[in-house]
Amino acid sequence: MSGVGVAAGLGVIGPAAIATSASSAPPRVFGHGVASGDPLPDAVVLWTRVTPTAECLPGAGRGPDVDVVWEVARDDGFDDVVASGSVRTGPRQDHTVKVDATGLEPGTDYRYRFVWDVHVSPTGRTRTAPAPGDAPDALRFGVVSCANWQAGWFTSYRHLAERGDLDAVIHLGDYLYEYQPGKYSYGHDQVDVRLHDPQRETVSLRDYRRRHAQYKTDPDLQALHAAVPFVVTWDDHEVADGNWSGGAFEHQPATEGPWRRRVRAAHRAYDEWMPVRISGTAVAGDGERIYRRLQFGRLVDLSMLDLRSYRSERVDPGDPAIDDVGRTIAGEHQLAWLGDNLSTSPCRWKLVGNPVMVAPVMMPPRPQAEQDAMSEHIGFVSRGTAEPNTDTWNGYTSDRDRLLGRLEDDGVTDTVFLTGDVHSAWATEVPSPRTGRPMAVELVCSSLTSNNVDDFMGTRPRTTSLVMEAAIQEVNPHVRWVNLDDHGFTVLHVTDDRLQMDWHAISDRRDPRATTHVIASWAVTAGSARVGPVRSPVPA
Repeated sequence: MSGVGVAAGLGVIGPAAIATSASSAPPRVFGHGVASGDPLPDAVVLWTRVTPTAECLPGAGRGPDVDVVWEVARDDGFDDVVASGSVRTGPRQDHTVKVDATGLEPGTDYRYRFVWDVHVSPTGRTRTAPAPGDAPDALRFGVVSCANWQAGWFTSYRHLAERGDLDAVIHLGDYLYEYQPGKYSYGHDQVDVRLHDPQRETVSLRDYRRRHAQYKTDPDLQALHAAVPFVVTWDDHEVADGNWSGGAFEHQPATEGPWRRRVRAAHRAYDEWMPVRISGTAVAGDGERIYRRLQFGRLVDLSMLDLRSYRSERVDPGDPAIDDVGRTIAGEHQLAWLGDNLSTSPCRWKLVGNPVMVAPVMMPPRPQAEQDAMSEHIGFVSRGTAEPNTDTWNGYTSDRDRLLGRLEDDGVTDTVFLTGDVHSAWATEVPSPRTGRPMAVELVCSSLTSNNVDDFMGTRPRTTSLVMEAAIQEVNPHVRWVNLDDHGFTVLHVTDDRLQMDWHAISDRRDPRATTHVIASWAVTAGSARVGPVRSPVPA
């Protein structure tokens, strides 16, 4: 297939080339782009979606089965193809294509593409992980979460794609949102910068497929997927807000049907549309276990968690059930698995892709307007005293104490929790539940577009929130830094002796050409479990 012409460069699809189910233009055959994910030393997941006929729109459940060829090469021109094959897809998979490309070399850049009939996809770039015994000098990861289509443009993805120095992007959840137009959109007045498709809350398999398809038409997200492999997990909005093992805040069985049916639909669409191994394979529909482990030589061990599928129902602050040993956020098997990973890892840095905050943060009482704003995005409701946000590990202290106790007993060092969910940026030291000494570090990325505290309050950024940030740090001395306002992305730089996170803020979510600037940099020295400010970001 190397003689087939292909557009040069990575992420070549532009806005004019995109067609959604609401468009009157004929759909492009590869209009949803290409993606890769879960890099291993000898394999990587490759993904695309093919639209062979006009009737094959996402979620339609119609159209022919077709065979799609995939190729992996060492060069842009595909003269040196090192792996290839053919995958059959059709309406049963929503015409998505996902394959585990194996037999690759460790720590190597590759180009990949897909071909159907005479149609050739955009070219993607991916990179395998270093070999288990290798000691790379450095690794760099984009770290992101909470991308709400209706709340703004995904310019953070474009800025990450343009860097050209990332080994992978770690997405910590809320890759998409389930809401209908007019809900949870931009700013205090909930303005829809862009309308969701379908224009209703997603409940059925068809709904979730269409919503995934819409997000995959965003040109900046397409560019980033085409430029670097993703390592993803889900949080709640991939299914429904506030979900736990038996339901969700936003799910009403009387009108939306059985909870498990909705979960199966959401997880099936996620499996089809994301470049991820679920239950260990790239085969869609063969399981639902997304927590997994990836290693990058001897430098980084990355455990990606699922903190929604197994958790007990949330309780209110002050409820003694918070400390009940029978309640869980991770589930017995996943918690033991994580402890084993951290205790036995041969790697310098033990990173944990952790959708919700692990540090024991107490939220101080504030005036009513500020309480309302905080409750919108971190589940905080004050009763006049400092209280925990029980939607995080704060509401499941038995699991947290068991995990941190094991790290202490086994002498595990250099554990760093990478966290999303709370639409704000934090650098914290995670204290031992026994002694209070720092046991690990937690670095929290802000939202890409989802509202922050100033948005919910309708105040100017860096005004009222400054008082709230100071109060949080006063009550929680292990919180070294917090920013409740800015949106954007983070870049994680890892070497053997040091780990640094740089927080980048975008200028305006409403502007598809938004600029970016660095608002903070914090670093951890190996063996310290302490995080400190750094004067300058690591240059691209």
